[in-house]
Amino acid sequence: MERLSALYASALFDLALERGTADMFLDQASFVRDSLRDPQCRSMLVHPQIPASEKQEFFRKVFAKHINDDLLGFLFLVTEKNRETYLVPALDSLIGMISRHKGKVTANVCFASALSEKQLAAIKNVLSKMLDKDVEISLNVDKTIIGGPYILVDGYYLDWTVRTRLRDLMVHMKEGCGA
Repeated sequence: MERLSALYASALFDLALERGTADMFLDQASFVRDSLRDPQCRSMLVHPQIPASEKQEFFRKVFAKHINDDLLGFLFLVTEKNRETYLVPALDSLIGMISRHKGKVTANVCFASALSEKQLAAIKNVLSKMLDKDVEISLNVDKTIIGGPYILVDGYYLDWTVRTRLRDLMVHMKEGCGA
């Protein structure tokens, strides 16, 4: 699935660059992707008994006034080929490609609790300087990590969570005890 999604995204990316519409594609792809993540929309989209023509009519009614013909044509093509499950991953890839092309990256940051705007700004500033890129923060909260963050950004994975440190300590203790 990942390979076909990447192929779709690559074709759309090339088209956006060729036509000089990368910014527009970025905004519109984000709008469509976020809309398609809605559970009701998603269930309709992947329902095997809803014909492609009905799905295309749905796209026409919902998106035609908000997206360009190239992106709408992509939605139609995917439904004709019965590959609706590739839509959101392809749009994710497209958004990432355009963002990287523009020197932007998204950092997936996870903490055990929510952060203040000041804390998020500080993390964004540090990551921007470290990567020499414009960084957007996507914050997730996961109480199971106990404390400390993990960050996934631009191919780097930084894990300073208490959960990971405790797991590493347990492994080290087992190895030291000969268990």
